[in-house]
Amino acid sequence: MTHADPLTETLANARVILFDFDGPLCDVFAGLPASEVADELTALLSAQDAAAGTKAAGTDDPLDVLRIAHEADTELGQKVERALTAAEVRAVAVAGEPPHGAVASLRAARAAGRGVAVVSNNSAESVRAFLELHGLEEYVTQIVGRPAEQPHLMKPNPFPLITAAERMHIDITSCTLIGDSLADVQAARAAGATVIGYANEPHKAALFAEARADAVTADLQSVAEALGAAPERLPRP
Repeated sequence: MTHADPLTETLANARVILFDFDGPLCDVFAGLPASEVADELTALLSAQDAAAGTKAAGTDDPLDVLRIAHEADTELGQKVERALTAAEVRAVAVAGEPPHGAVASLRAARAAGRGVAVVSNNSAESVRAFLELHGLEEYVTQIVGRPAEQPHLMKPNPFPLITAAERMHIDITSCTLIGDSLADVQAARAAGATVIGYANEPHKAALFAEARADAVTADLQSVAEALGAAPERLPRP
């Protein structure tokens, strides 16, 4: 008796495919570096709260600056969040094409009768802008972006995944997340979804395996091919 490979088996059991955004669908800060955005946000933060600005100066991750801002003051956090969202929208406009296999995976998921949602720590506005820019919005049913004013609910918190499943009226255990970070694997595990680790950097494969991802792939084209070879065409949620 032959057994399907982990990738094919994981996708065969998924009624909804959840895509992380930054990595699987878009290299968000390819054209506008994350470090530049972090510096921009830190300057904004420093002008209002010197101590928080000093703390933020130690990171080049815009999301870390956002967390620090919200910890310092709610109103300041909102101000930094608006600036980050605007920067993300600028960034996706110059981010370039989706990674190899991403568009094919979106198309294959829909052709195979699967629901598709994007779950991201980036703003929903930036996700929507990128999908529209590349003519991909028709393949995505739901977008769950960064929870406004609640950075603690970003992945690895399972909240975005659970929210997507609820919006699509599907049990979370029937969802598979494709993500390129340990936070994605952790969020899926916490939610009860299966997860495919997208190892877009060589060292990630071992990390995802150790974190017990259900499958690991270095090429999203293999996701498209596995969906295309799915033995059943499930009713679309």
